[in-house]
Amino acid sequence: MEKRYFDLLQENPVIAAVRDEKGLEKCLQADVKMIFILYGDICSIASIVERVKEAGKVAVVHADLIGGLSGKEVSVEFLKKHTRADGIVSTRINLVQTAQQLGMLAVLRVFLIDSMSLDTVLNLRIRPDAIDILPGLMPEIIHRVHIGSGIPVLTGGLITDKQQVLAALSAGALAVSTTIPEIWDM
Repeated sequence: MEKRYFDLLQENPVIAAVRDEKGLEKCLQADVKMIFILYGDICSIASIVERVKEAGKVAVVHADLIGGLSGKEVSVEFLKKHTRADGIVSTRINLVQTAQQLGMLAVLRVFLIDSMSLDTVLNLRIRPDAIDILPGLMPEIIHRVHIGSGIPVLTGGLITDKQQVLAALSAGALAVSTTIPEIWDM
């Protein structure tokens, strides 16, 4: 992970995750510095990213959730060429690798549902800029991934209060993403 993103997240460890226009409006006014964009389509994503950038924030697009984009590498190339997105989040390794090749922040999102998925994360053949593990309510697992992978860990999903954010950070997460506006200004 580039030092500027690492430093930004160390100083501001809450990432606003936005699912709609209402959430975007709120997060643009919040103290957060990084935004995960979880909505939009190929016709709207450039303007959504532009609004985030105009607010002086880092825009990270969840490439899997943008309508009209596919699971192919050209989707990341589209985001790089036609938006000012700083990076992507994706569950697809090929998209994460393409983002890295294009100089974008590349976050691999993984759903840890069993010991097999945990083993897969601990034995990744690629080195994304960060691993985003969901759900975020597993401090012991966050700690294991943090220590075992050597890759910065982000987490989110099902986190609903500040105590849960603090537990994830104490376990080794660099930052926590949430859609809950009350947590954004923590």
